[in-house]
Amino acid sequence: MRALGIESSCDETAAAVVEWPEGAMRPLLRANVVHGQLDVHVRYGGVVPELASRAHIRNIAPVVTEALHRAGMEPSAIDCVAVTAGPGLIGGLLTGMAVAKGMAMALEVPLIGVHHMEGHLMSPFLDPNPNQSDFPFVALLVSGGHTLLVHAQAFGQYRILGQTRDDAVGEAFDKGARLLGLGYPGGPAIAALAEGGNREAIRFPRGLTGRDQMDFSFSGVKTALRTFLGQHSDRRHDRSWQQDVAASYQEAIVEVLVTRSLAACRLTGEKRLMVAGGVGANRRLRELLSERAQSSGVQVYFPPLALCTDNGAMIALAGMHRLRLGHRDGWDLNVHARWPLEQINRIEKKEGAWGIHPPGF
Repeated sequence: MRALGIESSCDETAAAVVEWPEGAMRPLLRANVVHGQLDVHVRYGGVVPELASRAHIRNIAPVVTEALHRAGMEPSAIDCVAVTAGPGLIGGLLTGMAVAKGMAMALEVPLIGVHHMEGHLMSPFLDPNPNQSDFPFVALLVSGGHTLLVHAQAFGQYRILGQTRDDAVGEAFDKGARLLGLGYPGGPAIAALAEGGNREAIRFPRGLTGRDQMDFSFSGVKTALRTFLGQHSDRRHDRSWQQDVAASYQEAIVEVLVTRSLAACRLTGEKRLMVAGGVGANRRLRELLSERAQSSGVQVYFPPLALCTDNGAMIALAGMHRLRLGHRDGWDLNVHARWPLEQINRIEKKEGAWGIHPPGF
């Protein structure tokens, strides 16, 4: 089974080819191509949906072609096409969906719509040298648009343990960086400035600190940063002071992520924790979470950076699993800007699901 995965939910145009040979225990990642749009959005300090859509239109054909080329395959070798159906920016999702439908129809292969966050949940299984090989586990999904704690009990069986009530963690970094006069994206900019700073210099608030609280809130820490900078405007050109502020702001955000994640492991009894999404690349998050997880007896897993951020490989693998369980979509498949993860849970295994064609073939 060979799947082509297409991802275009935000500002990265991605395509990948994943193969799962008959009898093999794990899938093989044959090609993974991601074309970013940082040059398009950096001047605006964030993703501009209309510009993102236009960039997807320009990039998607070359990206899909390059993925097939790197995999050494003709389009006719593909057994199914999986595509992100949501959640995300409508313009980008529609671009990916149009290409996926056209290819599936032309090749006469199944079309599978995939939830973007389910794709992230599948990323550990694409690592050729995994230290986490199976369900169940707790997942911390952190990016510019999402902050979720999920109990992944099995494929297609997910329980939301916690989510953000306001800004996603990536937004908190972006807005904090803007207040500090740094560039976009904010996470890497704050992390770089924080390298030489004192993490305990300023005690920024940790939102929703209740003992049994699993949700996140980052609006308070962002407001606290704005207020603090306004009160100390005379020090804005002091490099050492800026480093302390960045390190303290980052620590407030990271500590909440770590505390909630380990609390979720205790709640579920799981001893495996997976982190995915662009913020999963944050060095301080990896450091603190690894340290505290070890003392709690929890095994923490960070996929390689290329699989943490948005990519087509995770979509291909999720689509492959859904096809195996008997799920496939018709040509009326639509995209969803908002799509709760819980809505995709109800799937039942059907025998002989490999190679089923969409209606009409």
